[in-house]
Amino acid sequence: MAQAKRLLVLTRDRANASFRQRVEPYLEPLAARGIEADVVELAKSPWTRRGQWRQARGYDAVLLHRKTLSAWDAWVLGASVRRLLYDFDDAVMVQARAPDVPHTGRLRRFGRTVARTDLVVAGSPLLAAHAQEAGARRVEVVPTGLDVRRFPPKTDYRASGPLRLVWIGSASTLKQLEPLRPTLEALGRAVPGLVLRIIADARLEVAGLRVENVPWSLAAEGRLLAESDLGIAPLPDTPYTRGKCGFKVLQYMAAGLPVVTSPVGVNAEYVRPEVTGLHATGEREWVAAVERLASDAALRETMGRAGRRRAEREFDFAVLAPRVCEAIEQAMA
Repeated sequence: MAQAKRLLVLTRDRANASFRQRVEPYLEPLAARGIEADVVELAKSPWTRRGQWRQARGYDAVLLHRKTLSAWDAWVLGASVRRLLYDFDDAVMVQARAPDVPHTGRLRRFGRTVARTDLVVAGSPLLAAHAQEAGARRVEVVPTGLDVRRFPPKTDYRASGPLRLVWIGSASTLKQLEPLRPTLEALGRAVPGLVLRIIADARLEVAGLRVENVPWSLAAEGRLLAESDLGIAPLPDTPYTRGKCGFKVLQYMAAGLPVVTSPVGVNAEYVRPEVTGLHATGEREWVAAVERLASDAALRETMGRAGRRRAEREFDFAVLAPRVCEAIEQAMA
């Protein structure tokens, strides 16, 4: 039997959602194919990282998750790594606090990183294009996946009571709802009894709209989504948000919810108008979309079930694992 190959996975934070959705689910399938992975969290100190980079000498390849290489990191890494693989799912070349303007330093680090790689795994076609423009030799697009089994699909679309919108995210992304505040207030006036459920580690209050602020937990998120009626995914249209990989939308679809989204980045493709949800740009379209779905339980069910089927067919870990593993195997050959 052939000797197992060794893969060193380097990430900033193993508990990070991106690592949980893009790397961790594929470690066991890789092991089944004879690729044993060790995961190391990168230190903040460059001096400590120096020793971590040099660990690469004992491995057949290094998979770098999201972290881009500073000049110091690249120099220390040197020729230690036999094969360098890179996975990312955000526009890391743009600063989130200034989402309209590419960041010179981030662009430089991104280019330095992908130009050295034997394989880049990008979360969207737009991110893949960025990597190719920066000099990556081989790029594979693999969407951020999820375990559909963790999301019990909604079954009762005709329950009595007010319509419950839902938004899931974190404190860092909750600010994306701030520009939509006047629209949310208008929705509260247009749809009697409307409720907005926020599943996050932060709170939101909206004048004239009942808001349920529910703490996020991995164990409860599937149930909390299935209790809702309609997922919302507003995004401003900026270079940063165009690189987002639509995980929020996939969670809604897995839970069997119809989705209303801004047609930005992959959200425009994941949410197929009149099939799995609706697109909305501007207050008038958002109000019209929510009013329409609020008054039509049959349409919500049709769209929600279509979204669930698509999540199972295209975005489940079991579907994506062969693509990820084959790409890594080929890069390590």
